[in-house]
Amino acid sequence: MSSGMPAKRSGRSVDTAKISSGLKLLVALVGLMWLSEVIDTATNGALDQYGIISREPRGLLGILTAPFLHLGFGHLISNTLPLVTLGALIAVSGASRLFAVTAIVVVIGGFGTWLVSPPNTITIGASGLVFGYASYLVLRGLFNRRLGQVLLGIVVIMVWGSALLGGLLPQDGISWQGHVCGGIAGIIAAWVLADDRQQRVKQAG
Repeated sequence: MSSGMPAKRSGRSVDTAKISSGLKLLVALVGLMWLSEVIDTATNGALDQYGIISREPRGLLGILTAPFLHLGFGHLISNTLPLVTLGALIAVSGASRLFAVTAIVVVIGGFGTWLVSPPNTITIGASGLVFGYASYLVLRGLFNRRLGQVLLGIVVIMVWGSALLGGLLPQDGISWQGHVCGGIAGIIAAWVLADDRQQRVKQAG
């Protein structure tokens, strides 16, 4: 016999649904990168022209497409492991948070790359997004004033710090500008999406 009382979902089931949605979005993003590389390989690199072409109006489209394009499967594989690892740490907060961080890093980091990269260069690859995810995770806890997130940021530094710092050094064929701009965009994402700031926005709304 029904009591007529509305059912209440447990906090655990809600958290599970949030984590699941975030991980599904991450899988979709990575899957799109791999699909793009399959198509690019089959067409002899025809998609690479849609990267970020520095300070060219036609290169602005590349801000949105460049993270999904890579210079071969070796390049893609080297980005996939850190992207999945760092992205999963963000995805546990839900698809909306992963989407927001990704959008901020892609747009702001990509536009910065478009502005400061050397002329006549095309930048492709998800490494700028990797740097954005990393800097977001490192600074998120400071903006939120949460000890657990601060400790997670320290772990990110310990595991990925040396590799990330190496990516900031000028090297032939590697866009350190994209890495720097992605990292800066991740810091902006951590600030914009801070808990207290989001709460003030909700209250104002």
